[in-house]
Amino acid sequence: MTLTSTLQATLLRHQQAIDSALHSAFERLAERDDTHNLQEYYGQMRYHLGWVDRHFQAMRSNAGKLMRPTLLLLAYEAVGSWEQTSNPDYLRRALPAAAAVELTHNFTLIHDDIVDGDTERHHRPTLWTVWGMPNGINSGDGMFALSRLALWGVLDEGVEGDIAARLGACLDKACLVVAEGQYLDVSFEGRQDISVSMYIDMIRRKTAELMACSAEMGARLSTRNEEAITRLRSFGEAIGIAFQVRDDLLGVWASREELGKTEAGDIYRRKQSLPILHAREQATPEEQAALTRIYQQAEPLEKEQVDEVLAILERTGTRDYCRQFLAQQSERAREALASVPAQQAEVSTRAMEDMRVLIDFVAAAAQ
Repeated sequence: MTLTSTLQATLLRHQQAIDSALHSAFERLAERDDTHNLQEYYGQMRYHLGWVDRHFQAMRSNAGKLMRPTLLLLAYEAVGSWEQTSNPDYLRRALPAAAAVELTHNFTLIHDDIVDGDTERHHRPTLWTVWGMPNGINSGDGMFALSRLALWGVLDEGVEGDIAARLGACLDKACLVVAEGQYLDVSFEGRQDISVSMYIDMIRRKTAELMACSAEMGARLSTRNEEAITRLRSFGEAIGIAFQVRDDLLGVWASREELGKTEAGDIYRRKQSLPILHAREQATPEEQAALTRIYQQAEPLEKEQVDEVLAILERTGTRDYCRQFLAQQSERAREALASVPAQQAEVSTRAMEDMRVLIDFVAAAAQ
């Protein structure tokens, strides 16, 4: 994902604090006296996070975008009653939760790599290809458990017990919904009867749910105003769907310079993304037969076949449809954010502006 300088600044603002919180979650494991034979086990998790190489030697961290914990902290800032904005420790109350959602996200990535058979992530071999599928599954399970332990760190930062319990319930529900989305995604493979509405429901679960949960958790750490919490959750869900649809658009129509990957790469991979599903619904019987033939053949696609698919997408108005759908989700996110009760503090104002930057970034693909 190519980032604008404005979005990059937004994502970098809390990167160091989030990274420190993630490392703290692992450092607490070292305080135990029964993990001396488990260094490789936790080393595999550190490898996935980009902290060490395959020999467990420290390397420059590839922190990734940290989108979910950043969204949590922005929601936390947006609705808080901040009187001492110069206090550098004001984030401490929310950082354990930020670490928890990022660890949760990464546990799903470890398992996704196995399910999808992906051999590379961030230009490195995936965990399961280095240490085998059983270790990959077990490392993902361990990171899931570690995410829950990290979350309970909010109690050490003075978060009330009832709020901590609500955070836990929110994250547990999100994990279940993400798993539902993963099930649907896998069950769709090879099928020709998947509708656009079925796909949107799947990405709402698999992709958008954890972003909605992140926004809800951040808001809940700052306020007991249920209206504000609900509206920020709606923002998180809308921006999560919008990010996925943006990726779907770029996966078909972005140039190599924009995407850094093969043009029409999603077609070459025969990915059942939104453009293909919309085109199939709008295509003539002859075009539907062509799409089925191309997407079900065993051999890699030739450029002529990709061009044939692109021509069908053009005739069915699919690019315009995807742009309109993305614009609608972006507007839904704007409306949700605009309805959040305004706070006068500088911290809150800056956080709201940063969330509008997220919307502008995804909405630009609809132009």
